[in-house]
Amino acid sequence: MATTKNIKWHKVLDNKKDLPDGRVKTVTVNHKGICLTHFEGKFSALDNKCPHQGGPLGEGSIENGMLRCPWHGWDFHPCTGLPPGGFDDGVETFAVKEENDAVFVGMEEEVPHEATVSDIMVETMVNWGVTKVFGMVGHSNLGFADAMKRQEQKGKLNFYGIRHEGAAAFAASAYGKLTGKPAACFTIAGPGATNLYTGMWDAKVDRAPFLALTGQVATQVVGTGNFQEVDLVQAFNTVAEFNQRVQSDSKHAELMSLAVKHAILKRDVSHLTFPDEVQERKAKPNAKALTPTNRITSMQIAPPKEMADKAIDLISKAKRPLIIMGHGARAHKRAIVAFAESLNAGVVTTFKGKGLIADSHPLGCGVLGRSGTPIASWFMNEADLLIVFGASFSNHTGITPKKPTIQVDFDPLALSKFHEVDVAVWGEISRTLELFSDALQGKTNTLDQKEEIAERWAIWKEEKAKRLTETSNQGLSSIAVFEALNKTAPRDAVMCVDVGNNAYSFGRYFEPEQQDFLMSGYLGSIGFALPAAIGAWTAVGDSRPVVAVAGDGGLCQYLAEVTTLVKYNMPVKLIVLNNHELGKISKEQRAGEFDVWQTSLSNPNFAEYARSCGAWGKRVENDAELETAMQELFALPSAGVLEIITDVNLI
Repeated sequence: MATTKNIKWHKVLDNKKDLPDGRVKTVTVNHKGICLTHFEGKFSALDNKCPHQGGPLGEGSIENGMLRCPWHGWDFHPCTGLPPGGFDDGVETFAVKEENDAVFVGMEEEVPHEATVSDIMVETMVNWGVTKVFGMVGHSNLGFADAMKRQEQKGKLNFYGIRHEGAAAFAASAYGKLTGKPAACFTIAGPGATNLYTGMWDAKVDRAPFLALTGQVATQVVGTGNFQEVDLVQAFNTVAEFNQRVQSDSKHAELMSLAVKHAILKRDVSHLTFPDEVQERKAKPNAKALTPTNRITSMQIAPPKEMADKAIDLISKAKRPLIIMGHGARAHKRAIVAFAESLNAGVVTTFKGKGLIADSHPLGCGVLGRSGTPIASWFMNEADLLIVFGASFSNHTGITPKKPTIQVDFDPLALSKFHEVDVAVWGEISRTLELFSDALQGKTNTLDQKEEIAERWAIWKEEKAKRLTETSNQGLSSIAVFEALNKTAPRDAVMCVDVGNNAYSFGRYFEPEQQDFLMSGYLGSIGFALPAAIGAWTAVGDSRPVVAVAGDGGLCQYLAEVTTLVKYNMPVKLIVLNNHELGKISKEQRAGEFDVWQTSLSNPNFAEYARSCGAWGKRVENDAELETAMQELFALPSAGVLEIITDVNLI
């Protein structure tokens, strides 16, 4: 039994009657678990951990005068903690006293916290700017979670507990796409970690910086088929650019620095996994967290002179140049638009780049490709030169290889990736634009295309007006939904889009102003919109509205995350198009001359579901209510779900 020297007494029962004779319970004193027993009229306090495998004795029972571990049946005396048979594997006991009707446990003063490996690594992570973490706390990541808690208590980190680790990965991916900086996702070993895989690939193929932090089983049981044992380094080897297991003797601050540095500079996925015993290991006496000071060089890389000169020569001769902006140009959109204005060049975007120029801009020509408008494809066909910034030339976008093309990208492997281009310019976009602009002053002779752009927009809007007249008794048309969104959506919103017919219609019919758009681009993963909105809100807070647009199929993948919006007071506005079908798949089956099969959906009432979670919810079933309902949604100070019943055939 512990001595009474320097003991502090902690009340564990307000009334002795709360623990009847012959019963046990778990209490916590100074962060330590205690098994409180009441046996033959005496209260006793034992260490709550069974020495066998750490089973919680406070969840056991007293049988035949012995306290039995609930996990494997080991016995201990409920007062002394000694085992029967003279074995030496008893449990520690602590002083107990009774005053009036209350019960107290005595324990020495808690020693000050000593920095752990996790403390050093979390502080380093925060120093590098990774301050948003999405995930789930569990049994194999508790030491690292405790270190994050200390940083959160200091106001340096925000942790968001989600309902599914896949949502955490999508949230971190969206954060990286929006800000260009990594957020982290955090899971236990085994299934928690493997649930990250889809979101990790989404970040990788869309070039979003991303940090995954996973727990791992104790090193001593690796290779034995232990519960939830998965070789996570091997499992993530194909998706993670930086992928390491943290060891007791690792250079811990340096390892975290390199993980974040790779994520930022490579715009890729980094992964660290933490064996259970390493997380709580005391840091070395002189160990210190690191910072990014002088660890990252400027990325203002100018292109090679030969290619820059060749591009400048082509531009100087062009009459009808067209600029194409992809997602990789997001950070440089103002400079690119200014360059377009100097050339009188029309500007189109890829679907991933939607909104980088407003549709209302005199040079804005909308989205190119399968999710696009006939305006964009018209001007690509009429152009005599394509100048492409930060686009990947995917099949979805459909940039023609038949026109003279200049491609500018920071990644040399992205240049001429799918086919040869005339001039492949490797360089940072803003620095490249400076060189182009300086060299081209007074040396261009392009046509002013603004009047023609306005004419093509007028033709397209006339076509949209005709489509708006198409109605049905089965639900609203997609164009009606997005025309209402054009009128009501906040001009500076961050808008997160899912996949499917709802996304195609969004790309075609929604006319952006100052909004930013996030989507699962190259991976095209269903379910992205709602988790992405969570990630977006953590980036912008209440400074900008955040809107998610999803189909019923996508939303149901992570529907429980509506509770996450409510828990963290995230005023995300979610619009769900409910047509009770995987409409895009039905369309593809018909196009492939297959029967439509297994695409129908049985859905809840999403508005009622939202209300059951504590959010606002409303269902719209006719055109007359639509615009008013959207206005009501966007006026909310809190999370809201607007469910719109739509006709799968009116897209």
